[in-house]
Amino acid sequence: MQDLFLTRKLDMILYSTKHESPDVSLEEAVFRGLPPDNGLYMPYTIPTLPASFFEDIQHLSMQEIAFEVSKALLGEDIPAEDLRQIVERAITFEAPLVAVEPHTFVLELFHGPSMAFKDFGARFMASLMSYFLQKSAKEIHILVATSGDTGGAVAQGFYNTPGIKVTILYPTGKVSDIQEKQLTTLGGNITALEVDGTFDDCQRLVKSAFLDNELRSKFNLASANSINISRLIPQSFYYFSAYAQLKKQGHNEPVVFCVPSGNFGNLSAGLIAQKMGLPVEMFIAATNINHIVPDYLATGIYEPKPSQETISNAMDVGNPSNFVRMQLLAGEQYDEIIKHVTGDFSDDTATRTTMKAVYDATGYVMCPHTAVAYRGLKHYTATLPETVNGVFLSTAHYAKFLDVVEETLGTKVEVPTQLSDLLAKEKVAIQMSKDFADFKAYLLQ
Repeated sequence: MQDLFLTRKLDMILYSTKHESPDVSLEEAVFRGLPPDNGLYMPYTIPTLPASFFEDIQHLSMQEIAFEVSKALLGEDIPAEDLRQIVERAITFEAPLVAVEPHTFVLELFHGPSMAFKDFGARFMASLMSYFLQKSAKEIHILVATSGDTGGAVAQGFYNTPGIKVTILYPTGKVSDIQEKQLTTLGGNITALEVDGTFDDCQRLVKSAFLDNELRSKFNLASANSINISRLIPQSFYYFSAYAQLKKQGHNEPVVFCVPSGNFGNLSAGLIAQKMGLPVEMFIAATNINHIVPDYLATGIYEPKPSQETISNAMDVGNPSNFVRMQLLAGEQYDEIIKHVTGDFSDDTATRTTMKAVYDATGYVMCPHTAVAYRGLKHYTATLPETVNGVFLSTAHYAKFLDVVEETLGTKVEVPTQLSDLLAKEKVAIQMSKDFADFKAYLLQ
């Protein structure tokens, strides 16, 4: 057993959560995305970072944090200097922590090229895949479903990457205008499919393609959704960065993170950070009316349902893919899980009320998803007897939801040039039914 542990510490070996598929290396997990048994890939071991890392973390840059964390997770799969270059190509922007109120901070994750938190995962994955492809001289076809921000981040992250073709599936009428333009206007190696259905339908089509033997034999299919383990690794970076910024500012109280959640990859990444030693008092899983996981955290009963449309569309998920990962990372058993994760949810009326109240009181403009997280944080911290540092994640720039934001706030807001320029571009998308036979026929043609 000791020898086995040492082997797995040196090389990242991953298993399927359904335990009916062979173990794989990091490279195979990255390109396969989904195990043949329809489980999810998880690493056997998640290392604990040394105490010295946390003692000095306030002196490290985002890139330095990202390198140390990924080096610990990936072991010797990638030489240190190559890994450093992967990180430096991918992580070229910051995640600033902004004080909104005393002991209440927003972690802004929208300073990347697509102005959404998915840039961290998509760019790191693209850099990692490119590294492996250069070694193998393979070509791959990436399939990705999006409820909003994933598509734009993947499109930007993989645009014109040699050896990679990308097909993005998104639900018609259920993403914002700017989100749609981000994934339908690049062209090149990026193709957008507008699916007549919900995000869950898009996700089902992608999963079905990965389990189809004919498609797998014809194409080297890969996924860029949060079902791909290489998406979760870089999303852990900004939790460490938030802690470093708090420490640098002299805030030493316990830390609570509230994560606006849809597919639950973001929260799973936070739990990875916690398992690596990041001192987190509690995670709050904040959702909209698609509150399947908050219901589970309150009752112990997990009951997926068809997703419902809301103004926080990136969280319109009725059967979160990463739920099993969240369970495993938080302790597997319900009694253990609720020691680390609690839930909260908001309907559209509460979301709008929160956006307006925070803007009127502080001048801070939030997208609907960010407002859901703020409200969830406030609900939780109001129950605590002691002071904590509450951090809520802002997963997208408010201008990506311009109509909702301006209508809710009753005022015009500033739109960054990189987003406003998109609106003048022509959308190019292929119409697609939610029938897998149609999707398969399209891929085979």
